[in-house]
Amino acid sequence: MPASPSSSAQAARAALAARLRELMLDAGIDGKDLSARCGWHPSKTSRILSGKSAPSESDLRTWCTACGADGSAADLIASLRAVELMYLEWRRIHRAGMRPVQQESLALHQETSVCRAYVSNVVPGFLQTTAYATALMRSITDFQGTPDDVADAVAARTERGRLLHDGRHRFVILIEETVLRYRIGDAETTAGQLGHLLAVMPLPTVSLGIIPFTAQRTVWPLEAFYLFDNEQASVETLTAEVTVTQPRELADYHRAFAGLAKMAVHGAAARALITAAIEALG
Repeated sequence: MPASPSSSAQAARAALAARLRELMLDAGIDGKDLSARCGWHPSKTSRILSGKSAPSESDLRTWCTACGADGSAADLIASLRAVELMYLEWRRIHRAGMRPVQQESLALHQETSVCRAYVSNVVPGFLQTTAYATALMRSITDFQGTPDDVADAVAARTERGRLLHDGRHRFVILIEETVLRYRIGDAETTAGQLGHLLAVMPLPTVSLGIIPFTAQRTVWPLEAFYLFDNEQASVETLTAEVTVTQPRELADYHRAFAGLAKMAVHGAAARALITAAIEALG
C-alpha cells in the first residue's frame, strides 16, 4: 500500500506494527530471530515494524506462525484490510469500472444525515447533471485508462440527486467560484449544470454557498473533501481517495469547513455569481 497523506491511515499502520512487535516480545524473540523463522531478510522485518512497508496477508500469517500465535492471524488481517480502505488509489478501485464506487457512495450518502461538501475543482456528484457527469467521468476514465462503464456509472452517480428531495438528509455545500467558470464538457453542458444549481438552491435540504474570487482568504483553497456527519471525511486527490476517521484530524476538517463557510455568500449573492458565470459562456 502506498504511503498515505492521511494521519489516520498512518496511525492505523503504526498500531498494526505495534501489535506485530508485541507478538515478537510475547514469543521472546527479536527481529533477527523472527526474520530467520519467516525466511526473509531482516530489513523486511524492520520496514514492517517501522511502518514504512505494509505486510501482505500472507506475511501476517507467516509472522503469527513464527511467533506461535496462529490464532491472531485473522484479527490482524482484518486490521490490515481496514488500513488499506483508508487510502484507495483510484486506478485500483476503478479497475472494474466506475459504477461500483458510485453505488458505494450512494449507500454512504443514504446513511448520512448531514453531508458537508467543499469543492474547488468540480461540482459535487450529488448535484451533477447527466451531461456534466458524463463529460467528467469520460475524462477520468480516459486519464486512468480504466474500463469504460461511463453510462452505468453516471446513472449510479446521478441517483444520489434524489436524496436532495428526501427530508431525512441535509446537504451543506461550499463551492469556490472557480468551479462555476471551469468548463466540463461544452458550453451547453456547463450552462445546464449551472442552471441546475440555481434550481436546487431553494430546496429546504440544501444550503449552497459560493466563495467569491474576491473573498479575503482566511482559509486557503483546499482539495475537495466531504464530511459525513461527524463520523468520517473523504478527501479526493488526483490519485486516491483518503478516508479520515481519526478524531483530531476530523476536527481539523470541520474547523476548515467552518472557516471556508465564513467566506461564502448565499442566497441572492450566490445566485448572482452563478448567473454571471452562465452569461460569461456567451
